[in-house]
Amino acid sequence: MPIEPMLIVELALLGLATGFLAGLLGIGGGMIMVPFLSAILGARGVAPGLAVKMAIATSMATIIFTSVSSVRAHHKKGAVRWDIVKLLAPGIVLGAMVASLGVFAVLKGAALALVFAVFVFFSATQMFLDKKPAASRQLPGPAGLLGAGGGIGFLSGLVGAGGGFVSVPFMTWCNVPIHAAVATSAGLGFPIALANVAGYIVSGLKVENLPPHSFGYVWLPALVVIAVCSVLMAPVGAKAAHALPVKKLKRVFASILFLLGAYMLYKGLSQI
Repeated sequence: MPIEPMLIVELALLGLATGFLAGLLGIGGGMIMVPFLSAILGARGVAPGLAVKMAIATSMATIIFTSVSSVRAHHKKGAVRWDIVKLLAPGIVLGAMVASLGVFAVLKGAALALVFAVFVFFSATQMFLDKKPAASRQLPGPAGLLGAGGGIGFLSGLVGAGGGFVSVPFMTWCNVPIHAAVATSAGLGFPIALANVAGYIVSGLKVENLPPHSFGYVWLPALVVIAVCSVLMAPVGAKAAHALPVKKLKRVFASILFLLGAYMLYKGLSQI
């Protein structure tokens, strides 16, 4: 699989878009990245099931870099709740390792595509409705946050997203202000990505028919190009998050997610 100039252009555009969204909405960019990477790999002869797995793993690998860039920008504005990060992170790492080392390797690509579609629809619905939590609801204690972190890490490991699609709704449901929730979600992206990528590499080392320049399930050309471009754009998105009407933006983005979820649902069903 040669690394042709058009491929670099496609990956660069994807990286710029996902980096901006990572900073703006704290979603890590995975929900945008996975459908497009699946299509890019599929167009280059990778089997559909394997393309989905590689797209999920590569998407998660880029989040290692975008999360650092995004969280630095949010931290400068004092928006990151590091007390929440510290309590959620241990559960996140455990849940991520279970998903990426075990369940991810066993599930077929079609099943992962369907799981991805379901959670994209869920996230899009949460964003679109923008439901307000009960005023008395607060974050649970350390044990509750450990369990919540495990769930966030596990789900992110299955679908290759940075966890923002669960952690942001969870935190806002517990009355954490939206800007703080987005910033804190960016802070959680690094431990989520690191734990999951380690699992994807180990579980994919012995897989056959991987395309050239692969490291386990991670496709290195996409990782390099997308990471460089997304790191450049994440601070721009983070800055915009503090200046733009986030509620309106969330509804526009939710509409895009519905379309991408429908695409992944089609991909999953077509492989059955």
